[in-house]
Amino acid sequence: MADDVLLDVRGLSVDYVTDNGNARAVNNVSLQIRPGETLGLAGESGCGKSTLAFAISNLHAAPALVSEGQILFEGRDVLAMSDKELRDFRWNKASMVFQSAMNALNPVITIGEQIIDVILAHKTVTRSEAWARGEELLDTVGIHPSRMKSYAHQLSGGMRQRVVIAIALALRPKLIIMDEPTTALDVVVEREIMDELYSLKEEYGFAILFISHDLSLMGEIADRIGIMYAGRLVEIGAAADVLERPDHPYTKGLVRSFPTIHGPKVRLEGIPGHPPNLLELGAGCPFGERCANRIARCDAQVPALEALGGKRVACHSPEREEAIA
Repeated sequence: MADDVLLDVRGLSVDYVTDNGNARAVNNVSLQIRPGETLGLAGESGCGKSTLAFAISNLHAAPALVSEGQILFEGRDVLAMSDKELRDFRWNKASMVFQSAMNALNPVITIGEQIIDVILAHKTVTRSEAWARGEELLDTVGIHPSRMKSYAHQLSGGMRQRVVIAIALALRPKLIIMDEPTTALDVVVEREIMDELYSLKEEYGFAILFISHDLSLMGEIADRIGIMYAGRLVEIGAAADVLERPDHPYTKGLVRSFPTIHGPKVRLEGIPGHPPNLLELGAGCPFGERCANRIARCDAQVPALEALGGKRVACHSPEREEAIA
């Protein structure tokens, strides 16, 4: 593996085993993240973003099953790690900010106890040293250290999200996976948290896998953006290229569905139809039934993710789509 690659996901597939068959939630996904880079991952609900995030940390559990592929972190396969190695990997090397901060925090113990639990589990320090580190972390994310003695229900939504970020930063990992970290917050608090996160990123130098539905926010913070559909990565490239010059028809549909503050007013367009049933995927392109540029080949063969103008795109005929100005 190249020295400048932190995370290398190779041909990863994750199935959910059900009584009616296996639903492939992540389908042959390959991507890389470099040190200090922010990779955004977008797509509709159910496209496999969170499943991929859990698999990267080897946090998936039944009925989820990694059926194919490798997840290399600094050259070591996360899926082949022993329990002891995983314990060292999680939070030390890669940490995760989960979707709902209220659900991620334990309601019956204080914020301080939850922070120092992470520190004491991984570092050989005294309880007082861990407590001092916890106070430092809260101060770092803009919360007064006295809140160490508070419970989750005594904090606002924005404060809870900051606490979860503080826990993720506790051991100074090299990668932070953020799964819809600001979904439940208003735009003002969202902006404050993202600005704060990026100040911390500049200070600590960690990489981020940022999962969100908000393409406008992702365009501001991500270096590269990947678009997922029906478990597959359908387009990935530099953020500006993906958002300003999308090639895959699904990416174009996502971009057209978001309003813009600058530039001329245009009518927003939704994507017709619905995502496919993962238990009933056919032989062709999973986006085919929703695509206005569908051709015969789309019904017979799933398009591979191939290089196109500095990006990688999985489409049989991207040249048929007009670029969005």
